[in-house]
Amino acid sequence: MSGRVFGILSPFVGGDYYGAIIEGVNAAAVAAGDRVMAIQTLDPGSHSADRSGLPDFDRPLAWRHLSGLVILPGAVATGYARGARQAGLPVVFVAQEAPASSVVLADNRSGVRDAVTHLIEHGHERIAFAGYLAHFDLRERHAGYAEALTAHGLDPLVMDTGDNHESGGEAVADLLIRAGMPVSAIVLGTDRNAIGLIGRIRAAGYAVPGDLAVIGFDDIADAAYLRPALCSVRQPLDELGRAVYELMDQPVSRREVPTVFVNRESCGCSGDGLQVSEAHTRELFQQVSYLQDTLNIQYELGVALLGPQDRDPRDLAWLELTPAAAGCLGLWHPDLPDTLHVRGGFRFPAGGVLPVDEFPPADLFERAYGAGGEIVFVVPVRTPAQDWGMLAAVGRIQSTTPPGREMMNHSGSLLAKALDYGVMQEKLRQAALRDHLTGLPNRVLLEDRMAQAERRAAREAGYRFAILLLDLDGFKAVNDTHGHAIGDQLLIQVARRLTGRLRRTDTVARLGGDEFVVLIDGVSGSGGAHEVIAAIKATVTEPFTIDGHFVEVGLSIGAAISGDGTSDPDHLLREADAAMYRAKSVARQR
Repeated sequence: MSGRVFGILSPFVGGDYYGAIIEGVNAAAVAAGDRVMAIQTLDPGSHSADRSGLPDFDRPLAWRHLSGLVILPGAVATGYARGARQAGLPVVFVAQEAPASSVVLADNRSGVRDAVTHLIEHGHERIAFAGYLAHFDLRERHAGYAEALTAHGLDPLVMDTGDNHESGGEAVADLLIRAGMPVSAIVLGTDRNAIGLIGRIRAAGYAVPGDLAVIGFDDIADAAYLRPALCSVRQPLDELGRAVYELMDQPVSRREVPTVFVNRESCGCSGDGLQVSEAHTRELFQQVSYLQDTLNIQYELGVALLGPQDRDPRDLAWLELTPAAAGCLGLWHPDLPDTLHVRGGFRFPAGGVLPVDEFPPADLFERAYGAGGEIVFVVPVRTPAQDWGMLAAVGRIQSTTPPGREMMNHSGSLLAKALDYGVMQEKLRQAALRDHLTGLPNRVLLEDRMAQAERRAAREAGYRFAILLLDLDGFKAVNDTHGHAIGDQLLIQVARRLTGRLRRTDTVARLGGDEFVVLIDGVSGSGGAHEVIAAIKATVTEPFTIDGHFVEVGLSIGAAISGDGTSDPDHLLREADAAMYRAKSVARQR
């Protein structure tokens, strides 16, 4: 690897907030000859960072490759940073205060103060603020609002949106409508809050800005295209990213990046309308084409991973459908904690076992063209049912989609569900072919094994097989004396003894009740099964100790061997059944 690698921990690794910050950090790192990798800490498929809570992410992923860590809001608990610092990694937090670590903040207060002052200049005195105050940067925006109102002797009205999305704005709009619109202007914590509020307010018959002036925060691309165009506060995320990178090589410090009020129409000002040019039109067309391509890819991924499987999804062949340049999959090792079995290389040789602090393989970083916006992404592959491991891929940073809608989150979610589905299918297959109590083959699987033996006997003149029908003598007495729970445990232990006694090529099946069938693969002569029968009888009739109870049963066995007139399994099974009843009758006479 040329240069250093810095890890960025984020709830999502793309979107018009997290992705834009990652883009800014990457641009600064690439300019200095370094690289970044982005690590998603939320489970793939999570709806939003706000509603998912703080991710349960505590593994030292890739620490041996990294020269420092960047932690975006809501990515991990502060204890993760302590562990990284103890391992010698400098840590920079973004948009959140943290002890003993460098911090880069957007100066949220100044931009909001300017926005509120602008509303006051329009003559507004009843100005509300609404935002998701659980986040540090939203609390800072609220503080800027409160400072501006206090400076002008106005009373505040504060509402919590509950999230940073359109739904939060819609909820606040409903509150305002029910209250008879007690304010004439409102500042929202995010543009998406503002977009949701405007849609709900206008649907209720109110005019923006005539009945309610609205200002958002973030200045996302959608803001300029609303009607009326949304006033907002811009935090230059590219500068934020550059500041983050610069602090990596400095002592613990704090830096604030100024925010700027962007005046448009939703406050009551007359706008200049959309500035349309050929270059702008072409750019918009490229964005539309990009979104269409993204929709097509997501559709094809869904079909490939959730449709009929002709290949194991762990081989990552489906990554061919995406813009990914290379990738590999790390599956948690069943016996070695915090260790990943690396497999499924896509345009990348993958194999072997790596500790989690060395995943992804170092060579994967060489596949990323940083100057072209390519970095290494890592997302968890897990569902509530199973934590499978980590998916690493080289791809381009997506900074125009809403957070969580980027390709890596989508891919990790679909892959995890596909793997869960494969396990479920295998369980269903096993349930269809196995006895639910003992786990032995049931009648369906037994018939298949017997049919295979019959076909082999037809092909090979000297091949013979035996079918033994077993019935426990005295099993009913065990149930009557000790109860059915002890009886079930007895059947399980009998199954274990039978499978332990026989070869792997033989088959032990349970037909139901206390009846078992043994298919002996390959016997010699008409008496070739006698030794096996004797061994089985000695094994099963050995006393059992179950939950402190001493249990004994007898065993009646009937046998039929192919080649003595027929190799038809049904006929042989009937012969074995008849022989077993003869043996049971003899045992009773004794």
